[in-house]
Amino acid sequence: MFQRSAMPNREGGNEPETIIAASVKLEGDFVSEGNVLIEGIVEGSLKTQRDLRVGERARIEADVHAANAVIAGEVRGNLNVGERLELEPTARLFGDVRTKVLVVASGATINGRLLMGEE
Repeated sequence: MFQRSAMPNREGGNEPETIIAASVKLEGDFVSEGNVLIEGIVEGSLKTQRDLRVGERARIEADVHAANAVIAGEVRGNLNVGERLELEPTARLFGDVRTKVLVVASGATINGRLLMGEE
C-alpha cells in the first residue's frame, strides 16, 4: 500500500494525506476522505474512504472503516475493510474483521470473528 501505482490521491500522488505521528494520541471520532497513516495512538473511531496503514508501533482502540488497510501494529476494535486487508507479521487484532480479501503474514494474530468475501 502507499506505493505510487497502488494508491493515487487527489493530486495524483500516492502519499498519505493524513499522518498521525508516533508522538500523537488522538481521542474521538476521526473521519478522512483520503489516505491515512497511523504511527501513534487513536482512541474512539476511525473512518477513511481511502486506504489506511497502521505502523508497527501504532495502537488503535477504535472501530475502523477503510477501503483498504495494511496493519502492522495493534488494533482493538472491529475492522470493516471494503476491499483488501493485509496483516503484516507484527499485526495484532482484537475484534471482529469484515473484508473481501485477507492477506495474513506468518506471525500476525487475530482474536475475533472473521467474515470474508462478497456479502
